[in-house]
Amino acid sequence: MLHISKDNSILSIDKVDKELVRAFNENYSKALPYPHIVIDNFLPEFFIDKIIQHFPSKDEATVNHKSNTQYLKSGYRPHLLQANPCSYYISLLNTAPVLEFLEDVTGINGLIPDPYYEGGGLHQTERNGRLDVHADFTLHKKTGLARRVNMLIFLNKDWKPEYGGNLELWDRKMKQKQISISPVYNRCVIFNTDDTSFHGQPEPVNCPPEMSRRSIALYYYTAPENIDKLTVDTKWRSIVNASMRQRVAERLRGLFGKTPG
Repeated sequence: MLHISKDNSILSIDKVDKELVRAFNENYSKALPYPHIVIDNFLPEFFIDKIIQHFPSKDEATVNHKSNTQYLKSGYRPHLLQANPCSYYISLLNTAPVLEFLEDVTGINGLIPDPYYEGGGLHQTERNGRLDVHADFTLHKKTGLARRVNMLIFLNKDWKPEYGGNLELWDRKMKQKQISISPVYNRCVIFNTDDTSFHGQPEPVNCPPEMSRRSIALYYYTAPENIDKLTVDTKWRSIVNASMRQRVAERLRGLFGKTPG
């Protein structure tokens, strides 16, 4: 789907694939329970295999979850994996060609990546691990940006149906599961993020002990709509002119006793 140059330095979208964007956008906007799309064979194999090859060890995790809502799930923020090539590989997925592709698919303009990978990056869920159904946060605490789109890319080779770990999309009233998506190798899931886009992996992973459910999770943002007090123009002020006006006003006061209106 996405074409990446062999030297890994340039990321671009195939012209043929771009022709599919219209169909992707139509399917995306009409999908239930909320806008989403599933795309298989999303990345070139040589590229995704490099991420799998260099997937960090558990002791490198930024966070290890063992709560009731997130159990046996680890997260890795790529920018903190300084000596790991995954940091560079994943950064390519935050470049302009990918943002433009996502904008065309979702119909959401002005998407912005998250350089801090808040809640995102690389994820790993061990055997018996799970993630309860939830709606993600919609405001980035550090940047103040509005979260709009999630993109998940699964890294699980030879994943069998009996291993479970499916991503589930639930209806907006949390009455029933509507979509179940197996986390198979090189499958990408893109979906809108809002306060009722409920999703999760509530059924425990049942893979062999030596395996785990792995994925890339990237989140994209837009500027918040309430920006009335902001400006795109620079407000220049001239100290020289201000000083000159002050001297003129003082001279007039000296001549007339007051500054004429």
